[in-house]
Order: sequence, then C-alpha cells, then structure tokens
Amino acid sequence: MDKTQEFKKIMEELGKLKFNEMYENDFFLTWEKTSDELKATFAVADALRNLRERNISTKIFDSGLGISLFRDNSTRTRFSFASACNLLGLEVQDLDEGKSQIAHGETVRETANMISFMADVIGIRDDMYIGKGNTYMREVSEAVKDGNATGVLEQRPTLVNLQCDIDHPTQSMADMLHIIHEFGGVENLKGKKIAMTWAYSPSYGKPLSVPQGIIGLMTRFGMEVVLAHPEGYEIMPEVEEVAKKNAAESGGSFKKVNSMAEAFKDADIVYPKSWAPFAAMEKRTNLYGEGKFDEINKLEKELLAQNGNHKDWECTEELMKLTKEGKALYMHCLPADITGVSCEAGEVEASVFDRYREPLYKEAGFKPYIIAAMMFLSKVKDPKELLEKLEELGKKRVLDK
Repeated sequence: MDKTQEFKKIMEELGKLKFNEMYENDFFLTWEKTSDELKATFAVADALRNLRERNISTKIFDSGLGISLFRDNSTRTRFSFASACNLLGLEVQDLDEGKSQIAHGETVRETANMISFMADVIGIRDDMYIGKGNTYMREVSEAVKDGNATGVLEQRPTLVNLQCDIDHPTQSMADMLHIIHEFGGVENLKGKKIAMTWAYSPSYGKPLSVPQGIIGLMTRFGMEVVLAHPEGYEIMPEVEEVAKKNAAESGGSFKKVNSMAEAFKDADIVYPKSWAPFAAMEKRTNLYGEGKFDEINKLEKELLAQNGNHKDWECTEELMKLTKEGKALYMHCLPADITGVSCEAGEVEASVFDRYREPLYKEAGFKPYIIAAMMFLSKVKDPKELLEKLEELGKKRVLDK
C-alpha cells in the first residue's frame, strides 16, 4: 500500500470514531479517555506522520506559543514536545521557574495566566512527588480556563500531561502505537501478553508513572498484562484497580507476580524498567513537605541498598529465551541502565539492548507524533476535514523536494 492509499485508510478509520469531546479539552490520564478517543489519537498521529513523510506541511498555526514546563530532567519528551509544536506551526517557550517570579511567591493562577496570553498549548512534566504533579496540572488548567472565560485570555490553552506522578500518557501512547505497528493493527493485540516488570537500577527514585501508564493503557485493548516486581516495590493501588477494571471490560487480563521469569514466560512483549516503591515515594513527598532534606538523603541511601538486594532482576538473554518463541519485543522508555555500558549492573544485558536498538529508537520516534496528535485533537474542531485539506493543499514542507 502506498502512502496516499495509507492516508485514505487512516481517514476512513478516523471517520468511524467519536471523539468530539477532545476539542478544547486537556489530556491528563489515558483512562479518562474513551477507546474511540485513544484510537483517534493514534490515527491522527499516523496521519501527521504520513503527511510529513510525503513532504506535506502540517502547520495549522501561523502564530502562537507552546509553553513547556519541565520540573524533572528530560531529553526525549522535551524534544518531542518541541518537535510536535513545530510540526503544527507553534513556537516553543520553556518556562524556567528559576528565572520567573514563581520564586518570589507568584501564585499558580497568576503564573498560568501571565504565560498564556498568546499560548495555545501548555505541556507540563511534574513527576517527582506523589499527589503533587497531576494536581498542579489541573490547577493550571482551571486557571487558564477561568482566564479565558473572564476575557483575560483571548483563547484557552489546552494542557498536555508530559508526565506526572500518576501517568505518562505521551510515553504509554507512543509505546502502544509502536506495538500496534509491530503487530499489524490494534485488532491483533487481543490476547497478547505484555510483561511490565521491575528491573534493577543503581540509581534511586525513578518515577512510578511509566509502569502505571503501561498497565493503565495496555489493559484497554484486551491484552494479558502482567505486572512483576520484588515484594516491597508496589505501585499506586488505585492504578492497579484501574487496570483490573480495564481488563474486565476489554476481555483481557491483569495479574501481579513476584517473579521476573514467570512474567517473561510466553510473553509477546517485555518492558523491564526500574521504579521506586510507592510507599517510599509517598514518604519522600511527606519529608519534602516538612523540609526534612537530611531525612530524604537518608531514605535515598536506604532505597539504593534495597535495590542492591535485587540485582538478579535483569533482562538477560536467558530470560528472553522464556518468551514466546524466544522472540518477544523488548521495550523501554529510555534511557536504559545497560549492564557493562552505562553502569556496572543494570536493567538489561548489553547484548539484549543492542539487538533491539533499532526498534527501541523507532518506539521513541512515535512520541512527537502522539504529542502533536493530542494537540491537534484539542485545537481542531473537525480533525478529519482539516487533515484532508492539508493533503489536498499539498504545501511542501521542504521546498526543493
């Protein structure tokens, strides 16, 4: 199928879906979206990629800002957000809180409105503290919504969750689109087993939002989702309940085990990734709120020592042999802790990582399009009509091609 026919097929699928409520709305958590809304996001992402591959411009904005706020370090998500904004024609402005009036006591409401006079989208990454990140994002959303309603803002910027304490929707959606492409369509995912497992890391405090995002999304599509971790490395119980509910509704399954080998057995997909225990992250948040930074340092040392008891939780060639036909798709949000490369002992053997390097990079490459699709669906009243118009106009992205 050539790219033109592929585009028409994507448009046909998009035309069957109901997603009107995404217009002028935010994207916080995947489980707040309907199945049609998730499928529409995948379809628009594929459509935008298709047009770009055909050298067709997808700039729907002549002016405007995409505001980014990263309260944690980021490479892939930061550049993916910037790429997504640029793809649609928005300029990017990063909010550096250290250089703003936030340090002088400026309120969330005031900051949100002051940065949004000509902003169309706000992307926030705030994943460090349990109970804080998602709450902060919703505060910002309410502030700009009110600013628009009262006439302070000419438009209401929509918000995209670039990772919070609960979910990492741009990552899990990019991961899912990668899986959809690898297995030849969303209709082929039912019954496929994915092992979301903890893995050893020599570093502390990796967010819970990646494993939570994976079990919260993959259970929507009838997949057999297994969450594996050593005892004491539990995630948020409310997200586990979301996964159970999703699995029951989709005809899939969700279960927990304390064995990496059991999770890998006959798996179609494996996702070995370190994270910090929910109880410890909750304790860390409380200590931060009380200003007990010495206690936080002490907690970090305790958790690093605890991690050291589970160095056998590593994605090895032997474990990969347990997967379906020994050929499971290995996934990671990157950067991975690679044994003998980035660290002495880590999440994955170097030979496993090297074998999957190309698909891993392809997996990461879906994120700019997923973010752009989230923006597109929130800012465009009739996405299908506009996408078809962009194709019809055929304005070249690069003039000499």
